[in-house]
Amino acid sequence: MPADRDFYLPVAAQPSVDTLVEYASDAESLGYDRAWLPETWGRDAVTTLTTIANRTDEIGIGTSIMPIYSRSPALIGQTAATLQEVSDGRLRLGLGPSGPLVVEGWHGVDFERPLRYTRETLDIIRSVLAGEQVDYDGDLFSLSGFRLRCDPPEPTPPLDAAGMGPKSVELAGRFADGWHALMFTPDGLADRLEDFHHGAGLGDRDPDDLRVTLSVACCVDDEDPGRARELARQHLAFYVGGMGTFYRDSLARQGYEDEAHEIAQHWANREKEAAMDAIPESLLEDLAAVGTAAEARERMNYFADLDGVDAISVSFPRGADPETITETAEAVAPGR
Repeated sequence: MPADRDFYLPVAAQPSVDTLVEYASDAESLGYDRAWLPETWGRDAVTTLTTIANRTDEIGIGTSIMPIYSRSPALIGQTAATLQEVSDGRLRLGLGPSGPLVVEGWHGVDFERPLRYTRETLDIIRSVLAGEQVDYDGDLFSLSGFRLRCDPPEPTPPLDAAGMGPKSVELAGRFADGWHALMFTPDGLADRLEDFHHGAGLGDRDPDDLRVTLSVACCVDDEDPGRARELARQHLAFYVGGMGTFYRDSLARQGYEDEAHEIAQHWANREKEAAMDAIPESLLEDLAAVGTAAEARERMNYFADLDGVDAISVSFPRGADPETITETAEAVAPGR
């Protein structure tokens, strides 16, 4: 069965909520299966996804990724129930711990035991969505007496977890309904899929019942394919160099240790051009689908055909302008 083709709404700043709604509406018209929205330092995911749900008809919606430290687990459960209601059952909730740069620096919350925090958050959300009274005694959370005052959502929205390291991916397989994979090479993905399946086994779960969503940076410019490659390099260098150590360490585990550390070092020294230059063509090809429309389509189809991938999410470089996003979305849309 072919992998679904999802649309990762642009992570860079957008002029308005209406802009994001227009992208999601266009993605629906192009046949994309789901619109994923990250929650970083722009517009909050809940308000934006509610607006998208009200102005679209069929496309699925989801958070990729909603940070778990910035809301309580009970509130996330309430939020998921409400989003499922307003979207008529189209929600898939993606969750993740983020990192200390965001959690401690932006939200002023201790980045405490992220694996355990994720596990307990998933447990509590499931109880909330089941309509149960939540009496929970964990290592990090102790709750009593909470229960939804509305009917629990039907169907219950699936809960996905993000993860990059072996233990976090194993946790996704054991306790979540799916795994969100970001910035993985084909070989790196295969390694982590072993952890995901191991986690499913520990949870006595069938991996075929779980969902793997791979996000791939994509950029098309038929008139100037080199520009598309440069935009992708800017994007990758920012993540490896500017978003803490997680992406750097993940790349190192995937066989690109020297490149990962060189990119990060140049970025730390404010040598952004050098950081981009440190991304060889082989790494760009392993992480992205860029160039002409034909080149990007071929590469996206390659990623979509990887064993274990259930959905491929088309993401866009931070520096892509609206014309480039539209050109890219059309070029790699389902069925192209």
